[in-house]
Amino acid sequence: MRHPPRSVLLAAAGAVALVGSAVVPVVSAQGATPACTVQYAVTNQWAGGFQGSVTITNNQSALSNWSLTFDFADGQKVTQGWNAKWSQSGTTVTAGNESYNSSLGAGASVTAGFLGSWSGSNAAPTAFKLNGTTCNTDTEPTPPPTTPPPSGSGTAPALHVSGNKLVDAGGTAHRLLGVNRSGGEFMCVQGYGIWDGPVDDAAIAAIADWKANAVRIPLNEECWLGLSDVKPEYGGANYVNAVKELVARVEAHGMTPVLDLHWTYGQYTGNSAGCSDVHATCQKPMPDMQYSPSFWASVASTFKDDPAPVFDLFNEPYPDRATSSATDAWKCWRDGGTCPGISYEVAGMQDLVDAVRGAGAKNVVMAGGLAYSNDLSQWSTYKPSDPTGNLAAAYHVYNFNSCAGESCWNSTLAPVAAQVPLVAGEIGENTCAHSFVDQVMKWFDDRNLSYLGWTWNTWDCSSGPSLISAYDGTPTAYGAGLRDHLRALNP
Repeated sequence: MRHPPRSVLLAAAGAVALVGSAVVPVVSAQGATPACTVQYAVTNQWAGGFQGSVTITNNQSALSNWSLTFDFADGQKVTQGWNAKWSQSGTTVTAGNESYNSSLGAGASVTAGFLGSWSGSNAAPTAFKLNGTTCNTDTEPTPPPTTPPPSGSGTAPALHVSGNKLVDAGGTAHRLLGVNRSGGEFMCVQGYGIWDGPVDDAAIAAIADWKANAVRIPLNEECWLGLSDVKPEYGGANYVNAVKELVARVEAHGMTPVLDLHWTYGQYTGNSAGCSDVHATCQKPMPDMQYSPSFWASVASTFKDDPAPVFDLFNEPYPDRATSSATDAWKCWRDGGTCPGISYEVAGMQDLVDAVRGAGAKNVVMAGGLAYSNDLSQWSTYKPSDPTGNLAAAYHVYNFNSCAGESCWNSTLAPVAAQVPLVAGEIGENTCAHSFVDQVMKWFDDRNLSYLGWTWNTWDCSSGPSLISAYDGTPTAYGAGLRDHLRALNP
């Protein structure tokens, strides 16, 4: 949905979460701390490409400028980087400081990330030098667990598409019925943490206690990729690992994680702009070609061996607000490129499907339509091609939307639902009651379709529909409608 300004809500609530861990220098066998320590990690890898990071810790006197060098052994090439000036000559890679992170004090650390290409093998570098001084290395360390393992005994189903249904591995039809868990899209980019409120095992068990079987998890592409505007403790490997931990907890309680690309890069100042910032600090009209395909290639590579997660390609497209031509808007939605009224190069739904499949993932993917995913009127005409056939349509509906009644649902949703699985990824109302979502759930129940309520967060339900008043599952008046309905469906 078009969210309230989360930074204001967080400031009012005084909510500050500190997530992540500091880099610990490696100590030599003699007990002496080396002059510098480098941790190199391949955080994600897919066919022909990978995402890596280096965390440099300076254990000597303060440096006013720094430059790290290392050599690739297998012909890898750095294609793009952030938080450092990356260059490569032959096999030698250099990462030099940016103007904003040139000072590296004694005991201080800095993390820089990059995307690279590879073929054959992708061995990690074995030697690093900081300003010419050889550093000890600790290649891809295994971090200690930050939270207890999940206690749930359930198993999330392995889903795929059969006709117009989602089915499990045994071919039994499966509906996604659950909640959204907002936070991962905004906390990191605003510098507060990674999640808004607890996501430990008890918090996820409380969602399962509502008899939910799915949790939609909004994400931020700049945080996942660890771009330079995101604090290192909340981005890159720390963010990815936090998402992986949450996915594991959701699955352990037998629920399907739905990973949603929510906030993206690209400056848009046109009609209905949520912000003027080029960074991923609000909902943009379309995903961007610069980072969104890389995000999905990385996410898909991370979870391609797990058939449980569902990938929601882009939260709420609205290229229709940037142009008066419906045809141009739908072409932009599918094909991307240079779109009327949008200044950055757009990644279309086809680009994102291709990124997921190119990484080798066969997981179910969802694509929402125009008008903030509320308009599916030409979805079937412009639907992207998916070689695996695991494509579903995503729809969002609130009481204030244009398509928010049975007449529109019958004319525009029913034809789509006859062809592919239809998932209402967000349903809600800003009245602090549940009479509208009751109508939505009945229409979807009558057709055995899926829906997820917005949102499992303790906000003021009138400023942003909130299902709960406490993370133990205490519902708001609005949330009680969804909780009681889910429990009635699965007593």
